[in-house]
Amino acid sequence: MQLTTHTDYALRALIYLTLRRNEHPATVQEIADAYHISNNHVAKVAQTLVQLGYVQSLRGRGGGLVMAKSAKEINVGALVRQTENLKLLDCFGTESSCPIDPACKLKQALGQAQTAFLQALDQYTLADLTGNTDELRILLKQA
Repeated sequence: MQLTTHTDYALRALIYLTLRRNEHPATVQEIADAYHISNNHVAKVAQTLVQLGYVQSLRGRGGGLVMAKSAKEINVGALVRQTENLKLLDCFGTESSCPIDPACKLKQALGQAQTAFLQALDQYTLADLTGNTDELRILLKQA
């Protein structure tokens, strides 16, 4: 399985914000700079994370992004389900035009693989991904 850049950046942004939990809000620019990624992409990701209720956006002077949930409450598998299009092939939808769809073993195998992938991610929370806070802070240099 390959995650989209959007999901990748969503996870990175949440890691960054978790590391700064008790400090001032982080800006989109700070997150982008820390990971050397596009400010525009991070802004789109931030909007998604606010809409999903993972992040809160504070307006005004001293504003920015803060976590809306604790890292222990954020399940990685759930986040991936919310940010990814999990339709692997056209036949995973309701309007398949494939003539072998009713008997297709490939669809079954890919479905099982996707389920196993998501079940593996379900075993992790954001807290599990940020347990090495000191090491992550050093690598990000400003979190």
